[in-house]
Amino acid sequence: MKKHAYQGSLLGATLLTLAGALLAGTASAGITADEAKQLGKSLTPVGANPEGNADGSIPKWSGATDKPVGEWKWGKVRVDYSRYKDEKPLFVIDAANAAKYADKLTPGELEMLKLKGYQMTVYPSHRDCSFPDFVLSNTANGATKSKIAANGWSLAEADLPGVPFPIPKAGIEAVWNYLMRYQGVGLRWDDAYTTVSPKAGSTAGVVTRWDQATYFPWGKKGTWSPAQVNDVQQGFYYGFTEPASLAGQKLIQSYYFSKDTESFYYFTGQRRVRRLPTYAYDTPIIGFENQYPNDSLFMYYGNPDRFDWSIVGKKEIYIPYDALELVNQRHRMQGVAQPYIDNDMRRYELHRVWVVEGKLKAGMRHSAPRKVLYLDEDTWLAAAAEEYDAAGKLWRHKEAGVMPAWEINACVNASLVMFYDFSNGRYVLDSNVVGGAKDIKFIADEKEDSHFNSNFYTPENLRAISER
Repeated sequence: MKKHAYQGSLLGATLLTLAGALLAGTASAGITADEAKQLGKSLTPVGANPEGNADGSIPKWSGATDKPVGEWKWGKVRVDYSRYKDEKPLFVIDAANAAKYADKLTPGELEMLKLKGYQMTVYPSHRDCSFPDFVLSNTANGATKSKIAANGWSLAEADLPGVPFPIPKAGIEAVWNYLMRYQGVGLRWDDAYTTVSPKAGSTAGVVTRWDQATYFPWGKKGTWSPAQVNDVQQGFYYGFTEPASLAGQKLIQSYYFSKDTESFYYFTGQRRVRRLPTYAYDTPIIGFENQYPNDSLFMYYGNPDRFDWSIVGKKEIYIPYDALELVNQRHRMQGVAQPYIDNDMRRYELHRVWVVEGKLKAGMRHSAPRKVLYLDEDTWLAAAAEEYDAAGKLWRHKEAGVMPAWEINACVNASLVMFYDFSNGRYVLDSNVVGGAKDIKFIADEKEDSHFNSNFYTPENLRAISER
């Protein structure tokens, strides 16, 4: 491991010494009581280094989530209320000067910079991300109790919502930190888009319109273990409204902490609800010309059991941050006119990230046998990711900006998620709320919305809300 490329956190030499011996895919338990004393002192409450870097290009952690400037409420354009909306960029990275910044770019970012006209505009870095007090309390109280099961991959014990492993000692722990990222009790998209760029030699891509909800039964205020929410990690609902060929088709799924995902789909032509037995991992999502694998949703999605995960180390890289322009509905629809998000919508800042690598386990099957996640140290959010093919060649680059969600007092991944396929030049842009679509909703209280209860995510309910 090259020291200049991957730097340790505040734990310094300790983490660097452990990095070569970190176990991937083995059972693990929480930290010791002495280690937990570092949280909120020499480390932030969720395990980040609170100090800036040597040259000041990464500042100290501010200690709180940024607040809006003025009276923001849902429905108002978020970026208009950001204190950083009028900041001037520090510099622009493009193909001509990429080599100068290569040590702070991911392989996927470097490859993207080869695209005609593609640029990365870099702004001053800010560290204004934290969590509600009850999430921080759960993190502190649960840090010594969190446990990966003996199967090596499922989350057996944790105090949720919280960061289960703020001082991770194995790659699978870091992955669960991301999967358990706090987003309230659920999210709603009412009228959003996904776009897939045209295949070579064609001008016709894919544009779909849909409604979606995700429900986290452990995300409500309080303290919940996987067992107390009946092992349900997440409920997922998706319904197409456009194009006409897909309108009315709907999906309901239940994701679990320790068993396979259950998926049910309503097919309009049959007017029947069908169970989808293998709708997970690299199975393509219906409607997107086989360009969108299930586990590429939200950067990485579903059970992490097919991979051996390891922590490579920490690295300073430019990642999309304070990314409120990505949910600015006034921007034109993205992913249609060019194979990437407009340059002026993407804001990059220098941050420290955990570099986490997943390699396919022996005997398992997956079209992308190597994955890399770049997890922001302050939030455990995946701001960038990569997938490699069976020959070890870079296949896909993925990005999801970090932004404040003021309604839940936390930072989240911006709704707009993109990935670029270098093998065929095609581009997927998901959760697109620009072009006049409605903003994403983060819900703190399950009583606010009928989508946020376990009875909604059943085949019986799917049948009731679909058949006419």
